[in-house]
Parts: sequence; C-alpha cells; structure tokens
Amino acid sequence: MEALFDSINVRDLLSARDLSDPSSPLSAPDLRLLTQRLESHSLQIKSKVQSYILSHHEHFANLFSLCNDAVSQSDSISANVADLLRFISSDRPVDVEIRDLIDEVNAKVKESRTQRELLDLVRAIAEINDRFEGVREALRNGRFRFAAEDLTLLKKALHVDDDDADVADQTQNQPLVYALLKKEWSDCFEEIQEVLVKFMENGVRFELETRRLRVQYRLSHDGIKGIELRTVFEAMDVVGILEYGLAKVADLIIKHVITPVVKRGSAISFVEEVNQDSKEMTEAILKIVPSIDPKIENVEGEAIYSGIIQVVKFIYKFICFENGSWIHSFGRLTWPRIAEMIISNFLSKVVPKDASKLADFQKIIECTSQFETGLKEMLFISASDNKDERLSNFAENVEVHFASRKKAEILAKARKLLLHCDFDVPQEYTRKGPMLKKDGMAVNSYEQVVDLLFLSESCVVSKAVTQLMELVHQTLKDVCLSSTRVALEFYHAARDAMLLYEVVMPVKLERQLDGINQVAVLMHNDCIYLSQEILGLAFEYRSDFPNSLKEHAIFVDMAPRFQLMAEEILQMQIQLIIYNLKEAVDGADGFQNTYQKQQFELAKFSIDQVIFILEKVHIIWEPLLLPSTYKRSMCMVLETVFSRITKDILLLDDMAADETLQLQRLIHLMLENLSSLFESLRSVSQKRPQEDSTASLDHLIPSLCKIRKLAELLDLPLKSITTDWESGELLNCGFTLSEVEYFIKAIFTDSPLRKECLWRIENSCFESSNQFS
Repeated sequence: MEALFDSINVRDLLSARDLSDPSSPLSAPDLRLLTQRLESHSLQIKSKVQSYILSHHEHFANLFSLCNDAVSQSDSISANVADLLRFISSDRPVDVEIRDLIDEVNAKVKESRTQRELLDLVRAIAEINDRFEGVREALRNGRFRFAAEDLTLLKKALHVDDDDADVADQTQNQPLVYALLKKEWSDCFEEIQEVLVKFMENGVRFELETRRLRVQYRLSHDGIKGIELRTVFEAMDVVGILEYGLAKVADLIIKHVITPVVKRGSAISFVEEVNQDSKEMTEAILKIVPSIDPKIENVEGEAIYSGIIQVVKFIYKFICFENGSWIHSFGRLTWPRIAEMIISNFLSKVVPKDASKLADFQKIIECTSQFETGLKEMLFISASDNKDERLSNFAENVEVHFASRKKAEILAKARKLLLHCDFDVPQEYTRKGPMLKKDGMAVNSYEQVVDLLFLSESCVVSKAVTQLMELVHQTLKDVCLSSTRVALEFYHAARDAMLLYEVVMPVKLERQLDGINQVAVLMHNDCIYLSQEILGLAFEYRSDFPNSLKEHAIFVDMAPRFQLMAEEILQMQIQLIIYNLKEAVDGADGFQNTYQKQQFELAKFSIDQVIFILEKVHIIWEPLLLPSTYKRSMCMVLETVFSRITKDILLLDDMAADETLQLQRLIHLMLENLSSLFESLRSVSQKRPQEDSTASLDHLIPSLCKIRKLAELLDLPLKSITTDWESGELLNCGFTLSEVEYFIKAIFTDSPLRKECLWRIENSCFESSNQFS
C-alpha cells in the first residue's frame, strides 16, 4: 500500500527518446500516449486497492463497527446533557434536591450515633449504679474488702480527687449526671467509712474501771457479725482512710496509756494477756498496774522510754498485726504528740540549770537515742526522716535549751519585779515633808537617785527600774562568759527584759497616768534612765562579747523608744495640767464685773484653783524631774495659763474704776502666791552654770512680764499708758497696738484727751514702722 501513495512523475511515463529535451513542450501524440498510460496506471492502483481491502475485510468491519458504537454513545451523551440542561432550567434545580437529601442523610446518621452513644451512657450509668448497690450490699453482708476495692475502682472511674473535700464544690461546673454519680460515690464512701470506724472503735477499747486496753479480733455491729479486725484494717487501707480510722484509737491510747507513762514513769508497769480458742486468737489485753519496785528517781527517763516501747510493741503485734505500713500510719498520728509530751514533761525539766552539769546530760542523750532507734526498728517512726528524731534533736541541742530556760527565767524575773513593784509614793513624800537627801535632792526608801550617763544630771527613779537594770547588767556579764549560742540567747534576754518595761508598765499604771501624780513623773524618769543606760551598754560590754556576736549585738535602737515614751508621758501630764488650768480659768467667766461681790468671789475662786493646781505640780515636779525638764515644762504650763488670763482681761470692755482695782488685786494675789514657784525656777538656772544665768523668767515666760505690766496698767493714768507705749515698754512686754487701744477704750471714757492719746499711740506706731522700713 505504500507504493500506491508514492508521488507520480509524469515524465517517467514517456520514453527517454521522447524526452530528449526536457524543456520542450509535449506534442499531441505524446499527450495521448500519456493519457493512456495514466489510465493503465490508475487501473493497476484500483486493482491493488481492491485486493488490499478484500484481504483486510475483517479489520475494516471491526473498525466500522467501533465507529458506529462511538456515534451511538455520542448520541446518548447528547441526550443526557439535554435532559440535565432541562432539569437545571426547571423551577427546582437538582442540586438543591441533592443537598437536601445529603443533609437529611447526615441528620439521620448523627441522630443514630447520638442515640447509640446515649444508649451506651445509660448502660454505663446503670452499670455504675449497680456497682454502687453491689458495694452497699457487700457492706451489709460484711464483705468489707470487696466493698473497699470496688469503691476504689469507682473512684478512679469517676475521677474523684482526694484533695477536694466537698463533692458539691468538686462537681459545680460538671454535668448533672456526673455530679450525681460523684455524690453517690461520696455517700457510699461516707457509709463505708462510718461502718469501718465503728468496727475499729469496737475492736480497740479502753476500760476505765479495770484500766486495761482491750483488743478484740471477732467483731459485730448493727447486725453484721463475725468480722475480723484484720479485715477492717485491710478495708480501711484499700479505701484510703486508715489514718482517719485510727485517729480515735490513737487519741484513746495517748490519753489513757501513754500519758500515765510519761507523767508517772516508774510508778506503773504493763501486763499483757492473750486469749484464744482452739483455732485462733480472740482478744489481747494490755493492763496498767502499779509498779512492783518503783524507782525513787527517774532522772534518765529509762522507765518512760521502756514503758512506751512496751506499749508500741503491743500495738505493733496485736493491733497492727506486725504490718509495717499500718504501724507507720499509727506512728504518724501519735508520734508528734508523744514527743511533745516527753519534751514538756521530762526532757525540758531535766535541762541543767548550771553549765557545769551539761556533761551529765549526756546519759539522757544516749538513752533518748536508743529509744528512737527502737521505734525505728518497729517502723513506728521513719528511719530516713530526721524530723522524726524530735527527742534526739532536743536533747542534743541542750545547750540552746539551757540558754532558753535561763532566758525564760530572766524574763520571768523581770516581769515579776515590774508587776510587784509599788509605785505608790507615801503621803509624806512631798517637797516639804521629811525625806532622805542625796546631793541635795529629796528621795525616800521607795525610790533611788541615779546619775544619767550622758546628761550630767541626776534624777529619782523607781526601785523597779534599777533592779531591772541590775538584772540586765548581770545577764550581759554572762554573755561575755558564754559560748556563741548561749550568748545569743542571753543577749536577746537582756533586750527583751528592757522591752518588758515598755509593755508592762503602761498597762500596770494606766489609771495613775490619767492623773497628775508622782507615779507618772517617776515613770517618765525611768524611761529617761533606761534610754541613757541603753546608750552605754555597747561601750561597756561589746568588746567582751563572743566574736560572732559583736557584729550583730546592738542596743542603741531601743534608746529612742524609751526617750519617745518619756516625752509622751511628760506631754500627757502637761496637757492634763493645762486642761485643768483652762477649766479653772473658765470658771472666772472671763473676769467680768468683778466690782460685784459675787463675780469677784467667783474670779477669786478661779485664781485660787489656778494657784492650787500650779503649786501641786510644783510640789510633784520639783523634787522628781530633771532640773532642765522641770524648768522647761513648768515654763510651758505658766506661759499657757498667764497668756489665757491676760487675754481674758484684755477682752473686757467698759471697765469701772472699782473693777480695775479688783482685777489688779487678783493678779497680785496670784503672783504673790506663786513666788515660791518662781524662786524654784530661778534656782534651777543658778545650779546649771552651763546655762545663761542672765536669762530671767520674763524671757522664759513672756506672758509673765505681760501680766505684771497689765496689773500696773490697771492703775495708771491715760497719759502714763501713752508714754509707756511711746517708749516701747508695752511693746517689749508683748502688748499689741490693738490690745492697747482696746484696753484704753475699755477703761477711759470718750474725751478729747483719749482721742489725743489714741492718736499719739497710732502715730507712734506709724513712725516706728517707717523707721523700720
């Protein structure tokens, strides 16, 4: 077939001679020849094609059949596409129906799955509920071990946490069904716990009449009979309430068995009895009986330790069935209390009172160590936890306990002398009464005169504070001679002893501090004395302290506290005195109308009250307070009362001549009666050469000069008053322009002379201000 499709060259159909010149045109004969030859060649081609088709007829038939099938499928697809286009162009497209169908299928599948899961959940809840009923049934039938194990499995299944004490709080944000199941578990747990605790209480009892601890191994309660004590232990251990179940038993044994051993020691002993039938043990008894041969002394604690060891062995063998885990749980419940009881009733009482006897305490340390070793062998206490070696730690730290005991004794002694010191000063202890003398200062046998280290003064203090400082000095001397640990305790004891004064005395003397009396002054002096002594302690003792204590020992921080306390007490007294003086002055009703007899008597009574209060303060303060403090405080009080009286008189208006004379009389009466007080203030300045002796009382008490001048003005003519203002004398005495003008207007009637004098006073003041400018 390839030859049929080859290209035909026309010139090849002609003979060579006819084509001698290829470029020459063909003639008519040549064309006819060529036509014939082409027809012949065409017939050959047709023959060959026919032969080829006939030889490949089957192949061509298959090809035409395949083409026919392809056309048929194309028609079918075209019809389907036309149908699809028709559906799409209809009112309800097919894709919507398909989507709805798929959604419906998914909903049905989801609903089926949910129903299947709910069915599984209901089946699981029913199964758990049946297990709860099984636990309760087992509990009623006495199968405690089975009930405990099943309850533990349910606990894991429900994820109940041990740390959550309240199931309601634990299930607050959880589904209701889950919360109900946990509540059911909790109720079931409480039921089994209550039953097991009851059986444990019945199994281990102490009989007060016969004084014996009785352990029964076959138990019955509430219709449940024949339960073994070991089974109760196993069930409590499985459910996790072993220590809870043993709590009451532990309290019982400590109260009725351990406590008598610790407190009475060698006076009692124990007898064990075991009762059993042919097959097994039915009960064990531990009797407490008086000792046959009691020791006279129990210094080393052997009787206490051996008695407790015997009790623990009984518990280990007959109650805990030689189970290490159970006896260790029992030990965790009881050992801290037993150890504390032994320490408080025995070890702390045999701590040496003298450092020389510390070596003898070594026997007790060895005995205590052997005792705890025996408890470790029975697993009553932990062999690896040093915290359980409470007794050994206490005994080995006896040096510290010795110091702690001495510290407690020092503080007790300090507290006792502060509480029992009598601060009541006898009636004869007054400025004028019979008294002892020291350096010119009056004291009595209840108080003492002390020198202040940094003030170069002496003051009277209470006997309590001197005894307190003697105790502090003795304690600090012991610090210098002691080891570091003991010295540290003594150092703190000395500090605390001084601080006790700050705590005890304000409470003890609270009532006295609310009044004007010697007690408050003595307490003020005590605080001054303490602050001064504290400042000197470091200089006196620090160099002899142990090296490790020198850097940490300080006292100066306490001095400001007592200095502040002294100042607070003094200010409280001053304010109380000023308050009483103001009340007395208020009784004069502003010193008005003193020309009337009744008003004059009222004003005179007020002045008498002022004199009485000031003289009382003078009598109390002068012999007790430091001279400088007495002077400063008394001047403050006098300034307050004089300024108040002067102010009231200057505020009077329209005074009659008789009234001015009566006011002058009252002022003179007050100043004359206070002459001894003024003299005492002058004498203080004379006794203190370091102070300016030229400073008069007028400078210390500005209102004193003013009130004296006021008494003079009450009897002066108008021109003299004007002259005194112009000379500056009134201004130097503390009078102001407005006070002088108001005073003149109150005494002198309106007249040309008064106007002239007032003008002169104002003009003088104006000229003075211009000169100053």
